[in-house]
Amino acid sequence: QLQLVESGGGSVQFGGNLRLSCSASGLALDDAGVAWFRQAPGKEREGVSAISDVRGGSRIVYGDSVKGRFTISRDNAKNIVYLQMNNLKPEDTAVYYCAADPYYWGMNQRYDYWGQGTQVTVSI
Repeated sequence: QLQLVESGGGSVQFGGNLRLSCSASGLALDDAGVAWFRQAPGKEREGVSAISDVRGGSRIVYGDSVKGRFTISRDNAKNIVYLQMNNLKPEDTAVYYCAADPYYWGMNQRYDYWGQGTQVTVSI
């Protein structure tokens, strides 16, 4: 059964760093588009970053609000996609979701597979 599991969330102070991990079973993440989304309380879910599959050149895209601070990467051997989040701000507080799809990549939420989410809280 295909499953995505996020980890690495937590509480951090303004300016701190966290690294989220998205591990998969039943799906090779190097053969899929993978993205991170987030949803803050009372707000719609938004795209944070996405990476295309290896055949697609592992292209990367970031949301405007995280450019220069967040980095998406993939460890093909471990079948994990990471989201390194630096210089975190209170407005980054949200539940972060990993999503994957063998036939799509990008910031649209049309991914077929989703994790359960991990909470990130940034305090002043």
